[in-house]
Amino acid sequence: MDQEKVIVIDFGGQYNQLVARRVRECNVYCEIYSYRTDIEQIKAMNPKGIILTGGPNSCYEEDSPTYTKELFELGVPVLGLCYGAQLMNHILGGKVEKAPVREYGKTEVFVDKNSPLFSDVAESTICWMSHFDYISKAAPGFHITAHTADCPVAAAEDTSRNLYAIQFHPEVLHTVEGSKMLYNFVRGVCGCTGTWRMDSFVENAITEIREKVGDGKVLLALSGGVDSSVLAALLAKAIGKQLTCVFVDHGLLRKNEGDEVESVFGKDGSFDINFVRVNAQERYYAKLAGVTEPEQKRKIIGEEFIRVFEEEAKKIGAVDFLAQGTIYPDVVESGLGGESAVIKSHHNVGGLPDYVDFKEIIEPLRNLFKDEVRKVGLELGLPEYLVFRQPFPGPGLGIRIIGEITAEKVRIVQDADAIYREEIAGAGLEKIPDQYFAALTNMRSVGVMGDERTYDYAIALRAVDTVDFMTATASNIPFDVLQRVMSRIINEVKGVNRCFYDITSKPPGTVEFE
Repeated sequence: MDQEKVIVIDFGGQYNQLVARRVRECNVYCEIYSYRTDIEQIKAMNPKGIILTGGPNSCYEEDSPTYTKELFELGVPVLGLCYGAQLMNHILGGKVEKAPVREYGKTEVFVDKNSPLFSDVAESTICWMSHFDYISKAAPGFHITAHTADCPVAAAEDTSRNLYAIQFHPEVLHTVEGSKMLYNFVRGVCGCTGTWRMDSFVENAITEIREKVGDGKVLLALSGGVDSSVLAALLAKAIGKQLTCVFVDHGLLRKNEGDEVESVFGKDGSFDINFVRVNAQERYYAKLAGVTEPEQKRKIIGEEFIRVFEEEAKKIGAVDFLAQGTIYPDVVESGLGGESAVIKSHHNVGGLPDYVDFKEIIEPLRNLFKDEVRKVGLELGLPEYLVFRQPFPGPGLGIRIIGEITAEKVRIVQDADAIYREEIAGAGLEKIPDQYFAALTNMRSVGVMGDERTYDYAIALRAVDTVDFMTATASNIPFDVLQRVMSRIINEVKGVNRCFYDITSKPPGTVEFE
């Protein structure tokens, strides 16, 4: 993109894409590249600034990820975070070694307010630490600008060379003033003016789609969720009747959702698009019979996803492109962004089969986070009830049912989830958790109902607060609401005799169960 840009060089840390997200909050465009990217390619991009991410390795070990010293001699401001900070000091002559005391979690950090990074930051601030190694001696020319009780070099800088190193993670929400620190780097040190906005994204995306598609035809997987709805509106504005939207009801949707999707996007809806509904429930159940391994389930769902669209494309006629609502978190967790480890594959990323019967797959939202997608939706004039709809994964209830998927299990989780959502809405809490749902565990236990012994399933209730879905914490749902949900599910949903509330944060867990 022809505008000011900050480059994130990824060393395999769990928060790498989150760094880019925080930079974009500063209205600065940001792209992520592996540490294997050649220095000449980096120079050719003419970045306004470079950020080195964290990573799981020790920089002083022989086979650890590294980068050429030339990176620090370009005259471009460089900010190293955690592993990136250690690597910067290691390469430039400092010393990094195993820390005598490991720091993990929220930590009080004392900063030098004279540092450009800590302008308007409190002298004592809470930051998120996560490291085994530490910088025991800063590199020549560096001035220490922050410390903790156990970490003598929590931050250091060489302003003459525009080099900055931070041991903690300013990109995560647990670092109270982290966004301010990154803003100080991107807008202050790097001098970026802030030209990355969703209105400009929409304008550029429409132009790029028209250029790529030409007079071709596009087939879109329309689930009715936020991502595919925004993509449908974007494509409709770009290419109009060249677009056909196909909605596959794979039998893994929330209760009554298939009919709801059709009512919004079908012939009686407000969208002037070609809409086709395919009822493929039995086909999916047959393919998933006996399958319990999460990744295998995702692969099967992804395989059928493509095959159904190939078949529909043949019915429609010549189709050149398949459009998908892939977004950044999908790419990150599929291990396709930078150096990330594979957490899980997604039906429209890692779950794709090798052979796809289309000219090309187009994914205009691939580099956006969920809140950015919502902003695009509002820019395109979509109603708020669609833009802020509850997130729902492409594999649907397939990843909210632990173990084998059957029609009976789908019924159980659909009914339980519908009750949960009704009670959340009834309590006026719809906008408090950013995502909430019921999942069916594979656990069965003994219970007593009506003086009779039962041996039924346990439902897990999940609700999380998050900004970007890269990190999340469990929502504090009032206990009386949870009790009502539990009572209704056990009394109204046949096959359930127990309910749990999941309080796991992300990390270490994920928002979904599989």
